[in-house]
Amino acid sequence: MAEVPTLSITLLGAGQEVGRSCCVLQYRGKTIVCDAGVHPAYSGIASLPFIDELDWSTVDVILVTHFHLDHAAALTYIMEKTNFKDGKGKVYMTHPTKALHKFMMQDFVRMSSSTSDALFSPQDLSMSLADIIPVSAHQVITPCPGITFTPYHAGHVLGACMFLIDIAGLKILYTGDYSREEDRHLVKAEVPPIRPDVLIVESTYGVQTLEGREEKELRFTSLVHSIIRRGGHVLLPTFALGRAQELLLILDEYWKKHPDLHEVPIYYASSLARKCMAVYQTYIHTMNANVRSRFAKRDNPFIFKHISNVPQTRGWERKIAEGPPCVVLASPGFMDSGPSRELLELWAPDSRNGVIVTGYSVEGTMAREIQNEPDEIASLKGAPVPRKLSVDEISFSAHVDFSQNSEFIEAVHAQHIVLVHGEQTAMGRLRAAMSDRYKNRDEDVSVWRR
Repeated sequence: MAEVPTLSITLLGAGQEVGRSCCVLQYRGKTIVCDAGVHPAYSGIASLPFIDELDWSTVDVILVTHFHLDHAAALTYIMEKTNFKDGKGKVYMTHPTKALHKFMMQDFVRMSSSTSDALFSPQDLSMSLADIIPVSAHQVITPCPGITFTPYHAGHVLGACMFLIDIAGLKILYTGDYSREEDRHLVKAEVPPIRPDVLIVESTYGVQTLEGREEKELRFTSLVHSIIRRGGHVLLPTFALGRAQELLLILDEYWKKHPDLHEVPIYYASSLARKCMAVYQTYIHTMNANVRSRFAKRDNPFIFKHISNVPQTRGWERKIAEGPPCVVLASPGFMDSGPSRELLELWAPDSRNGVIVTGYSVEGTMAREIQNEPDEIASLKGAPVPRKLSVDEISFSAHVDFSQNSEFIEAVHAQHIVLVHGEQTAMGRLRAAMSDRYKNRDEDVSVWRR
């Protein structure tokens, strides 16, 4: 009797954790890797997925869902520092993801070059970029005999996609990070028209229910306004690309409606984002109907009326801190270093100031630590800094919450569901909730957590 082939799913990262996504699929002699990210709470080799667990020369395809560091920053290391080049593997991502990935990784290399644990050089990056193949949503790709895949819009950030993969007739849908809520500029994630056998889905928020977009925007703008009214500075730690563009659209519109705020500056502390704004304007056609219609009327939503870049002069952080009230979007989102951390340390002792954490905070980062509202924080130089500024969290992270995730899982209707990209407790609760739901309906659906 012939042995029944088995699908092997191995998580080299993002298994009961958030960060360094790297999922290995092996079936009938084929090997596909979905995503190749780093863990934001670690640096150097420690931040990589457990890459030694795989012979990279056997990999047929690497698929990258989007450009965020926790999904894509290990890619160059894998392509240039492992034996991946000894095989015939190919690397794919969407056109906007490749364009933004280039700028993100150039910045990543620049920031890492001053440390002793840099993962790769600018030359390594250039060589890897040349070998990445860009694809379009809904394009059916056959990278080698026995494998086809199709990207579908995933929401989340510009260019993000989920991949419907067919290996010798077995269909697997890998979501990466996705959002089922249309926002100011992106379409919501699609439900592919073909039912997969296996769904590999993110579980970042577990069984948590998040507030709706309108309620969230109202609470956000009201909070920003109240901090300004009390004479404070507002720190919005964000990553240079992704949710930052959504926040800029919201703030620019709010400022337009409130003349009393017109003299209050909004600064965007990211030279990287300036470079990448051209990419956003290039790929308007991938965004939602609201943005496309405005653009068609020569009303470019990404030319902001009330937002400016910070002056690129040495010590600008202190000058702004000593100046009148303002709003600053500063990277990185986790506040472990860079402008966002420096501003946090400068503004923390003043109770008029406020920080609003707008994205998901990974365990081990300052963004997670400060939500506990400690009396003091440690500066990067090691000295304690009193913390009197207000701390709030309003999530614009564009991940699905429980209701959105469960609705999507049911709409996809796969028999096997594998949960990834979630912290252990949150993932366990989601698995229990989904298992109970299918058990009560007497449906033969298995839910696994990895």
